[in-house]
Amino acid sequence: MKKIVGIISLIIMSFVLGACGSNNETKAATDELATIKERGVLKVATSADYAPFEFHTMVDGKDKIVGSDIDLAKEIANQLGVDLEISDMSFNTVLASLKEGKVDMAISAISATDERKTQFDFTDNYYNPPQVIMINKKNKEKYTSVEALARKSIGAQKGSIQEAVITDQLKEAKLVSIDKVPNMVIETKQGSLDGLVVEQTIAESYIAQNPELMIAEIPLKQSSDEAFAIALPKGSTTVQKELNQLIQTLGDEGKIDGFIKKNHELAEQKAAE
Repeated sequence: MKKIVGIISLIIMSFVLGACGSNNETKAATDELATIKERGVLKVATSADYAPFEFHTMVDGKDKIVGSDIDLAKEIANQLGVDLEISDMSFNTVLASLKEGKVDMAISAISATDERKTQFDFTDNYYNPPQVIMINKKNKEKYTSVEALARKSIGAQKGSIQEAVITDQLKEAKLVSIDKVPNMVIETKQGSLDGLVVEQTIAESYIAQNPELMIAEIPLKQSSDEAFAIALPKGSTTVQKELNQLIQTLGDEGKIDGFIKKNHELAEQKAAE
């Protein structure tokens, strides 16, 4: 009889503890969204050197961070009914800042790779850009194939998906990882880099500012792993659900493409000034 009573007690205790655990998990999931709303500020990390997605420009005589990702962040803040706080940093530290809890999310042309998914949650993809190789025009006739780039120095932003594009698709090239895209552009113009891999929209923005550069006629394979998504801390289920609904709505309404087009034109205007 004591054994039976003991077993029943254990079953009841397990049920109670399980229910408590479930309640705690639900509370934690709810708190992530509640914390942002109670604070009244959405903290977003970005690397503002990637026009037209995030970049610096002068507005009314003041330096301002703009871009299609910034417009997306503003939509999210409006949806949550809070203010927006953008933290600008090198791309290599954007996800580190998120992991350390310094920001609520990272919006910086980030690709949701399998490796990154082990450490972060991601929203649905909001944009899937083609990858291209940007070179100096003086090398137009020389760099016409993957084979022609063997043993050549090709740049990619440190910590970006483009590093993997080079190692996977330009296997004989020498990968050079650099923190900032503008630095790679300068080095490609000067000849210390033979080229760099970036998204096509990014390349077009920089070429508008640097007419001595061009997109090489070397096609690269496109993968869904290279699409952009918003990075979130692990377990951000409620925020993730809300953002996915917003991304779906903005995509259906054509607003995300509109953000990109508007900021691409803004980047070109900046280059012309």
